[in-house]
Amino acid sequence: MKTVFVNPERCVGCRQCEFACAVEHSLSRDPTQAVFEIPTPRPRIHVSPGRAYATSFPNKCRHCDPAPCEQVCPTGAISRDAEHGLVLADARRCITCAMCAMVCPFDVITFHELGDGIPVRVAAIKCDGCVERVDAGRPPACVEACKTDALVFGELNELIEAGRARDTTALLSAAAAATSAAPAMPASIAGWRAWGEAAVHLNEGVHHGHH
Repeated sequence: MKTVFVNPERCVGCRQCEFACAVEHSLSRDPTQAVFEIPTPRPRIHVSPGRAYATSFPNKCRHCDPAPCEQVCPTGAISRDAEHGLVLADARRCITCAMCAMVCPFDVITFHELGDGIPVRVAAIKCDGCVERVDAGRPPACVEACKTDALVFGELNELIEAGRARDTTALLSAAAAATSAAPAMPASIAGWRAWGEAAVHLNEGVHHGHH
C-alpha cells in the first residue's frame, strides 16, 4: 500500500506543501494564476505549529480503513476508491451536514466554497491522495514540494522500516558518544563518588539534549 508518510521532526513549517496542494486542486493548476481564482483554491493538508519551539506538523487525511467519515456520510458523498484505497469526497453529493468532520479522529476535513466546474457552494474537502498524479507516475503535490523529507511517498511498511533504521542509528550514535565521554573508572571510594556525580551530570545533559 502506497501512502504519504509524515516525519514530523523534519517539518520546518514552511507550508510549501499547503501551497502546492492548493495549486494542484485549483482550476488552472498554475501558481501564477491560482491565487486570483474565485473561489480561492484551498489546501487539503494543514500545517500546524507544534508545542515546542520551531516545531510543526503537516496534518493530512490517513485514509482510514474503515473510515468513520465514509460510514456516517448520509448521501454517499464520501467513498473509497477501490484501486488505490483512497477515501474521496464528492462535492456534488455533499450536503454540508458536517457529520464527516464530527467523527474524523484527525480533524482533516474542512468546508469551503468550491468551483471545479459546478455551481459555487460550500462543500467538504479533504485529501484525495493526488490520485491523478499517482496514476501518471508522479508523487503527490505535497511530497514533491517538501524539501526536508517531512513528507515522503512510498510503500507504508518500507517507509516505517526506513524510519526505524534512522532512529536506531541516531540512538546508537548518541549512546556511543555518551560512552566515550564517560570519565575513567576510579580506584578509591572518594574517586567512585566523584565518578558517580560526573556520570549523573553527563546523563542529565544527554537526556536534556534529546528534549
